[in-house]
Amino acid sequence: MHFQAITRIPGDPILGLMEAYAKDPNPAKFDLGVGVFKDAQGLTPVPRAVKIAEQRLVDRQSSKSYVGGHGDAAFGRLLCQLVLGKDSALAGATQTPGGTGALRLAAEFIQRCLPGRGIWLSDPTWPIHETIFAGAGLKVGHYPYVGADNRLDVSGMLAALEAAPEGDIVLLHACCHNPTGFDLSRDDWGRVLEVVKRRSLLPLIDFAYQGFGDGLDEDAWAVRLFAAELPELLVTSSCSKNFGLYRERTGALLACCADTEKLLDVRSQLAFIARNLWSTPPDHGAAVVAEILADPELKSLWTSEVEAMRQRIARLRNGLVEALVPHGLSERFAHIAEQRGMFSYTGLSPDQVAALRERHSVYMVGTGRANVAGADEARLDVLAAAIADVCK
Repeated sequence: MHFQAITRIPGDPILGLMEAYAKDPNPAKFDLGVGVFKDAQGLTPVPRAVKIAEQRLVDRQSSKSYVGGHGDAAFGRLLCQLVLGKDSALAGATQTPGGTGALRLAAEFIQRCLPGRGIWLSDPTWPIHETIFAGAGLKVGHYPYVGADNRLDVSGMLAALEAAPEGDIVLLHACCHNPTGFDLSRDDWGRVLEVVKRRSLLPLIDFAYQGFGDGLDEDAWAVRLFAAELPELLVTSSCSKNFGLYRERTGALLACCADTEKLLDVRSQLAFIARNLWSTPPDHGAAVVAEILADPELKSLWTSEVEAMRQRIARLRNGLVEALVPHGLSERFAHIAEQRGMFSYTGLSPDQVAALRERHSVYMVGTGRANVAGADEARLDVLAAAIADVCK
C-alpha cells in the first residue's frame, strides 16, 4: 500500500470555524472568525466598480488565452502606482494567485537567489507566514511585536532586529497588522528603517489591506518611505480585500531595485520560479483591477467604496467599545478602537473565547483574534453583553 504511512493533518482552525458557524442553528450567532469584510446585511459584497468592470470585460474580451509569466502588464504597472505612488521607485510587479501566492513566490525567490538568509517574522503574525517560509526551507526567526500584556512592543522589536544577522530578511506588515490590529506609528517606522539600514536587512512588506486602515494613500506611507530610502525592497500586494476579489486570487510581488539592469535580472528569476509554481497566473481578477485603475470614473467609484468599507470598520470598533461602557469594560477594551483594519487582538483568553462560542454563538479564533468587520452594527450591545458575561 503506497499511502499506508500517510497520517491525517488537522484542518485549518479558521476554516474549521467557518464550518462550525455554518452548522450553528442559533439565529443570533456572530461570525468574527474568517477574515472577510461584511456589510450591514452580513454579506461580503461585490463592489459596484468591480461589477461594472466585469461586464465590460464580458462584452469586450475575445480570448481566454494565457497571460504572460509576469501576468497582465497593465495590472502590474497600475498596481505599482497604487502601492508605490505615481512617482514610484524603479519597480516591477509579478502577478500571483492572491497575496498568499506573492508570499510563496517571495519565499522561493529568497531560497533560490539569496541562499543562507534567514527571515524574521513578527510575534505574533499570520500563521500562514510561518508555514510558507519554513516550507521553502528558510530559517525563520521572530521579533517581539505584541506582548502578553496585549500592547505593542516597539522596543523589543527594534532590539531583535538589531541582533538579526546582517543581510537577513525582515517581514513587516504595512498596515492593519494581522492578527493584532496594532500598527506602528510613523515615528516607529522611521526607527525600524534606521535599523534596517544599519543592519543591511532586506524588507519584505506584506500589504494585504491597503485602504482599510487610514486610507489608500495613508496606508501606503511606510511602503513608500522604504521604497524612497532603500535601493532594494520586496512588497506583496493583495487585491482580495480592497477590491472584494477574494475568490479570484489576485495579487502581485513587487520588486524595487537600484537600476534597470538589476530589475531585469530579478524579474527573470521571478518569472522562472513562477513558471515552476503555477506557470501563468489567472487573468480575470487582474483584468478587473486594471480596468478600474485605468478609468478615472471607475477608480473614483472604487475609491469611495473602499472608503465606505474603511469607515464601517471604524464605526464597528468605536461602537463596540461604547457598547461595553455599561458593563464597565470600555477601558479594558479601549485598544479595539485604537487598532486598525479588520482584525483585533481582543485580549480574551482561549477559555473566554470557548465560552463565547458555547454560551453565545460568538465565533472567533482561539487566540482572541476577532474579525471586527464581521460584527453586526445593530447588535453590538448583544456582543458586548456576551463579552461581559465571559469576563465576569
